[in-house]
Parts: sequence; C-alpha cells; structure tokens
Amino acid sequence: MKNHTRYFYIVAAMALGLMAMASCGKKEAPKASHPIPVTVVSVMQKDVTIYTDFIGQTFGIYDIPIRSRVQGFLEGIHFQEGELGKKGQLLYTVDAQPYKARQAAGLSEVAQAKTALVKAENDLNRYKPLAQANAVSQSDLDNAVAHYDAARAQVAAADANLKLAEIELGYTLIYSPIDGIIGKTQAKVGEFVGQNPNPIILNTVSDVSSFNVEFFLTESQYLYMARELQLAAKNDNKPDESRALKLILADGTEFEYPGKVVFMDREVNPTTGTLLVQARFPNPEGLVRPGQFAKVHARSRIIDDALMVPQASVTEIQGQFSIFIVNDSSQAQKVVVEVGNRIDDLWIINKGLKNLDKVILDGIQKVRNGVTVLATEVSADHKTSQQ
Repeated sequence: MKNHTRYFYIVAAMALGLMAMASCGKKEAPKASHPIPVTVVSVMQKDVTIYTDFIGQTFGIYDIPIRSRVQGFLEGIHFQEGELGKKGQLLYTVDAQPYKARQAAGLSEVAQAKTALVKAENDLNRYKPLAQANAVSQSDLDNAVAHYDAARAQVAAADANLKLAEIELGYTLIYSPIDGIIGKTQAKVGEFVGQNPNPIILNTVSDVSSFNVEFFLTESQYLYMARELQLAAKNDNKPDESRALKLILADGTEFEYPGKVVFMDREVNPTTGTLLVQARFPNPEGLVRPGQFAKVHARSRIIDDALMVPQASVTEIQGQFSIFIVNDSSQAQKVVVEVGNRIDDLWIINKGLKNLDKVILDGIQKVRNGVTVLATEVSADHKTSQQ
C-alpha cells in the first residue's frame, strides 16, 4: 500500500513538472510596433541642362612679340612698362651708326653707277650714227650696247642695295604694331640685341579689348558642341542664352560678359583624345589679362526626362549609393541606385528609381529595410541649373 502511494506521488510530481515546463515554453506574442514618422518627396522628372567646367588659359586677342630685326646695341627705351600703348608708338631704338654708314655707301654706289650709265649711254649714242655710215664695225656697236645694258643693270643693283640699307636703318626704330598693353622689357639699354644668346623677343604687346580662352574637349563633348554650333548658325535670329559661355575667374566670381566659341582645332589629339577649342570674350574694362587661368562654364548636354531626388535623401557607403523609398505597403524599402550629375542640391538618378517613387527625405536614420512608416509628403522647390 505504501508502495502504491509513493508511486502516485512520483507520477503527480512528474506531471506537475511537465506542466511547468510547458508553461515556461510559451512566449508572449510581440506587440505591434508603431509606424515611424518620415517625410517623403516624389521623384521629380524633367529635362535638365548639364553644364561642364573646363580649365582654360587666357590670351590677348593679339599677343604680338616685339623683336629687333637688326643687330646692334640697344640705345633707348621709349615707353613705360605695363602702360597702354598706341599703334605706331616708338618703343626701342637700336644704334643706327653702322646702318647710316651702309646707307651712305649705298648712295655712293648709286652715284657711281649712274655716272657709268651716262658714259655708256653717250658712247652708244655716238656709235649708232657711225655704224650706220659704216665708220665703225658692227662689233663696236654691239660692245657699246652691251656696256649700256650692263650700266643700267649696275644702277638697278645699286638702287636695290641702297633700298636695303635704308630699310635696315629704319629697323633701328622699333614701333608698336598694335594698340595694346606693353609688357616688361627683356633687354636693357646697352645690351646687344637681335641675335642669340641675347634677347630675341624684346617685349610683347597684347590687345586685350577682347581676349581668348583656350581649353580642351573630349571627343563626345566636341560632338555635342559642334552640333550646338551648327544649330546656332541655323537660328541666328533666335539667340539661345543657354548656349553662351560663361567664365569663372580665379577668385570664384563670374565674369560679367558671356563669350562664344570662335575656333576648334582641325584634329583630335590621338595621344590625349582631346580637341583644342578657343572661346572669345569681350573685355571693355581690361579686367582680364593674358596668362590667367579660368574656368569656362559651358553647356555640355541635355538629359531628357531626368529623374532627380534631393541630395539629402541619398546615402553613400564605400562608393555605393542607396535610397529608402516607401512602397505600396507603407514600408521602407532600401534600393541601390546609380547617380549621375549633381544639380545644385539634387542628384540625377540614372538607375534604380522610377517616376513618382516616394523617397524618404527626413527620418532616414530611424528606418531600416521593411519597417512600417507613416509618410508625410512635402513638395521640394529646387533649382535645376548647375553651379
């Protein structure tokens, strides 16, 4: 009897233990979390003009090197460095004494040649009637004619030598060929100029009433710009201000006057794959000088129906860009995107989004993939011109 009672207690204890384990194994069902409030904007779609900055260097519309065309000692400098000179203004004088001596010698040669010509002409005039009367031989007349012709040629040669001496004498006075700014002189009074190793280029005069900027385009950029220029040529009566070139100076300011392309090189450099382009800008105040570096701000292409989102909605991790959108189930969904150009505070999205997707703008830090959100849509008012 005692054994039966003991067995009963053991069975009861095991039953109670199993019930307790079963009770402990039950978990309370999680309570539903509250939706996370976020702000969203719709993906914008519109045609966008893309601008590209090209680094260029400025040149005067004319940069004329000043050289001495004769050799000699520099005798005088007749300008103030850095001043605005005039066409025909005397800049330098070279010692003219050797060239005056050559001129004098040339005058003497001309006089001698003319004297010989007069004698030869007189002899010929005497021989002609004598030859007609058979008083002199035909060979004597032929000799007189030959002497006369030689004397005339000698006069022409002496005149040419004199003209050359006068030209060289004139080269001892060096004038400005254009109106423009005169630079720093490369030679001082007393230096021998006109040959190496002494200064060959004495100075440079630059016309900066307008200036050129030279920069380089890739092949694809060239093709777009060439087509733009062709289109502009067909529509001269309908100027498009967006085609005008802008210039950003070294201090970050935009130059007041727009420019235009005036020259493209004949070939693409096969080594660099680029093409030299020259743009011209007016410079009425003379602010820009040759040799400055500046950025040419040019329209490079137009993207039709570009998809754009605020920059704040884009996250980058190790070069991978992603965006949270709100799907039809009001859940945050992370999508990997391919970004394009940045336009002010907007990104152009090349891949990963479609028009009218709802992109999370505020609250990105609080969400993760698959959580339920409470979205409040706002309208974004952004500029669409690249700075």
